[in-house]
This record gives sequence, structure tokens and C-alpha cells, in this order.
Amino acid sequence: MQLPRVKFEHRPHRYEDGTVRIGGEIYGIAAEIADPYGWVWTTLTLMDGTRSRDEIAERLRLAHPEVPDAVAIVEQLVATRYVEDAAAVPPAGLSERELDRYSRNQAFFRTVDAVPRAHGWETQLRLKSARVVVLGLGGTGSHAAWALAASGVGTIHCVDPDLVELSNLSRQVLYGEDDVGRPKAEVAVERLRTVNSDISVTGERRHIGGRRELDDLVAGCDALALCADRPTGHEIRVWANRACAAAGIPWAGGGYNGPLVTVGCFAPEAGACYECLSSGEEERRRPGTPVDLGGSGVIATSAGVSGQLVAHALLGLLTGVPVPPVGTIQGVNLIAADHHVWVRHPPRPGCPVCGTRARARDTNTVHFG
Repeated sequence: MQLPRVKFEHRPHRYEDGTVRIGGEIYGIAAEIADPYGWVWTTLTLMDGTRSRDEIAERLRLAHPEVPDAVAIVEQLVATRYVEDAAAVPPAGLSERELDRYSRNQAFFRTVDAVPRAHGWETQLRLKSARVVVLGLGGTGSHAAWALAASGVGTIHCVDPDLVELSNLSRQVLYGEDDVGRPKAEVAVERLRTVNSDISVTGERRHIGGRRELDDLVAGCDALALCADRPTGHEIRVWANRACAAAGIPWAGGGYNGPLVTVGCFAPEAGACYECLSSGEEERRRPGTPVDLGGSGVIATSAGVSGQLVAHALLGLLTGVPVPPVGTIQGVNLIAADHHVWVRHPPRPGCPVCGTRARARDTNTVHFG
């Protein structure tokens, strides 16, 4: 790093007791540093993008002659997520048009990234090279596909067997009245190409009727967005669980049950698989408790939240920014602000998908990229 600069989003604050807070008020990002002698505060103040690391260390020594190792303090702060290189230039892999289009993406990713980067555009470059299949283009899938396209996922393949119906228009964002009777996959491709002409969008009208068909569908892709609920919600998720494990790719699947919106996030070699979470929940429930995986009750907001959660999970799975909560199902209840879903169980010994990870208890320690 040539010219260290504290990221604007993480500009520091010093309390009266000398503690330095950096990272703003964003939960999970901010940190507090005990700084009784003012060494950290001085160093961060000097990191304004106009000085080299050696110059910062020298000025720190001048301001605090008693500091034992000015270089070490500078290097420790440079190695954090809060500092960027003011001398870094955008990569050649993105055009001027893309730099403008994704400028807000870059600001978000550099804010939440847990790893110091060379220029802050690494996450966008990974999205540009990614290939994602979106299976199911209904309430969840249409919103997820839109978000992935808008975010700059380079190649998106849309799959759905259905035609657009009038009742779809209350929640499925890619379709309009003139599209009623047309294949969803065909319309989705047209719409997504108008959302982002800098990416490749393809599609097919296709019904997935078995695990092997899903194997063929995900071959060569980097991730799957499972937004279909047929033949049954659980059965097709089992197919996805096994097909993606065999292909060595991550997947996310989401849906809604009235106001309850959930998303599952899974990756090979990390955390429990879908079948282990499902089994763990079954054991946790009181015997005889009915399981309702969804119904026809949905409005535009619940469908939208569902699709956006799936897309957000996919962005993390593809890039590691933010670090995705693999091996979990999480969600919200739109009519009960204090009701949050957080499902997490260890891998089961003997599970055909993740049994070898049966002793891995902490899925949140996994990092991608």
C-alpha cells in the first residue's frame, strides 16, 4: 500500500477517555481501540492519502517521541479493513461505463469487506466473471434475477416452465400486462437485458423433474439460485443440495410462507448441508408438529424481500463479501418485528453430502476468496 487512507465510511472518532472508534455505527464492522497515549489517533489522522507508510511513521515519532515502534503501529492499521490505498487505480477489467454503473456497489463492498484489498474493485470483478443459474422465475426468482443482473453478475441463465399469468403481476417484478400468456423465461431474458446490457443473460422454458436434470443444469456454473418450489419445496431442495455438492458449487434458496420470509445459504466443504438442517429442525420440533413450507399467500413486499435475500446470499457466496452465513437458514417475519429466523445445526455423521464435516461446529469461520 503506497498511500494509506482511512476509508471515508470508516472515519474514526475519539472519545474523552481516549478510546478510538473506527468503522462508524455499522454493527459487525466497527471496532474500538484503547489509545491512552494518542498514538493510534495520530496515526489515523495522518492516513489521509497524501503520505507513504514511512512518512506516516516518521511523523508519528515526531509527534510522540516516546512511541516504542511507530512502524509496527502503522503496519497494523494498514492491515485492517478500515484503510485503503489512495494511489490505487481501477482495474483494466472494468470499462469506464462499468466503473460508473457499479460505483455504488464498490462503495458498499469496500465498506463491508473484512479483507484489505488492492483497489476495492475485486468484488465487482468476481461478479463480472461469475455464472449463475436462476431456477424459478416467480415471486422470489424474478426479484432475485433482477438484483443479480443489476449487481453485475456476468452470466445469468434463467429457467422456468411456466407462462405469465395475470395473478403473477401482483408480485413478480419482471412482467407486465402485455406479457400475459408468454413464457416467463423468455420475458425475463428480455427484461434483464434492458436492466443491464453489459452482462450476458440467457434462458429456457424447462421443467426440472429429477436430480439428474438438475445436475445437467448446474454443470459449468458457479452458483445456483433455487427459487422454484416444484415438484415440492423439500424435494427440489434435496435435489439442489446433492447436485450442487456433486458439482462443487454453492447455492441459495428462498421462499415465503405468508409474512414469513426465509433464505438458506449452502456451500461445499463448509457448514451443514440443507438435508442436515432439515433433519435437525425435524428433531427439534415437537412430534406431530405439521410442517408448512409455503402457500399462495404472498404480496409484492414479501416476494421482494425473499428474492433480495436470495440475491444477497448469492453475492456473498460468489465473492466472500460479505462473508456468507453458510450452513444456515435465516429470515424475518414481516408482521412481527421481533421474530427472526436463525436455523443452524451441525452436519450429521454419515450424511452423504456433508458427513465428513460432522465435527465442524462453527460455520461462520469459513471465508471465501
